[in-house]
Amino acid sequence: MKTFKQLGSIGISLLTLSTVYACNINEKKKPIELIAQAIEPDKHKEANIVQIALLLDTSNSMDGLINQAKSQLWDIVNEFSYAKCGNDTRPSLQIALYQYGNDNLSANEGYIQQVLGFSSDLDEISEKLFSLTTNGGEEYCGKVLQTSLHQLPWNKNPDLLRMIFIAGNEPFDQGRYNYRTALTNANEKDVVVNTIFCGNYDLGVNTNWKNGASLTGGEYMAIDHNKKVVHINTPYDDIIIKLNSRLNNTYVSYGSMGKSKIIAQEVQDSNALEMQEAVAVKRAVSKSSRLYNNKKWDLVDAYDDVEFEISSVENDELPEELQGKNEKEIKTFVESKKNEREEIQKEIQEYNKKRLAYISEHQKDDKSGDLENAMIKAIKKQAKTKNYSWE
Repeated sequence: MKTFKQLGSIGISLLTLSTVYACNINEKKKPIELIAQAIEPDKHKEANIVQIALLLDTSNSMDGLINQAKSQLWDIVNEFSYAKCGNDTRPSLQIALYQYGNDNLSANEGYIQQVLGFSSDLDEISEKLFSLTTNGGEEYCGKVLQTSLHQLPWNKNPDLLRMIFIAGNEPFDQGRYNYRTALTNANEKDVVVNTIFCGNYDLGVNTNWKNGASLTGGEYMAIDHNKKVVHINTPYDDIIIKLNSRLNNTYVSYGSMGKSKIIAQEVQDSNALEMQEAVAVKRAVSKSSRLYNNKKWDLVDAYDDVEFEISSVENDELPEELQGKNEKEIKTFVESKKNEREEIQKEIQEYNKKRLAYISEHQKDDKSGDLENAMIKAIKKQAKTKNYSWE
């Protein structure tokens, strides 16, 4: 009887693993592999995470590219917030950032720098993008590709999506490191490399940018990186920005990084607003989505984590208004902030629907950013191969 119970448990585990941890539900695994996963599920349990590495040329001519990346990050995040897996689960998103081709970087390292490893912290990603400055240098695509493939902790689950976007305007084969070697490594890790040439389409083809994408089944795109992005102002923008201010008041910082993260949140709000009001609106929409989660420093987000216990937070790690309170009082306070936040986020989403409808009605030509369009197109196309879809 005990043996039958064990086999039954394994069968249930197999069903659970095939529906929860795999996004590509069409992929068939060998029975022996599934049994091994069922017996030792903790070894193979992986979150549904999409990993994207951005490799940006920050040489002198790339100011337009960097500005597009700063302003259009939120469009990409907002679009991705609607993605869902074949089993209706929602993937999370990790973004890494590299810069290359900048004289301020170390020549010994090939003028390459990891600006940010894989992170789901949207404020941190924004902060790092805004820290980028341009300066003339040597642009080695093969070297930065290989460095990102070697340094980053790419997940190994074949059902999950892993992508690199590399953007620049110098020949793809520039430098001593052969880009084909890097792309062979990318194929081994099941990482799709998408290339974005900043300039004329045919020139990018002739300088191997198209070949750089095709060797991993990625997309080759040519963009006008100096294109001025025209944002359509709507009657709902001011409302959403005011709602964002109210949203910020629902964050309850804790721990060693709490206070600094509250400040960082406000700084990135300001950075977005300084670019354009429409960028601040898009950031506010991102902050109302499931992808903006700050459980490492915000008690409200942490409270939703099943593994988090409020009792584990020391009194001196709490904000002043909660210090000296008992656990019940703290929970009551956090729950009230949680309810308030959910209402504000719902309002932002509702006004954003009206905003998007207004833009659709008044936008005659495609005035959105080239970088945004290129990335979203590639993400959606390649996500389909892993059984992702968009609502």
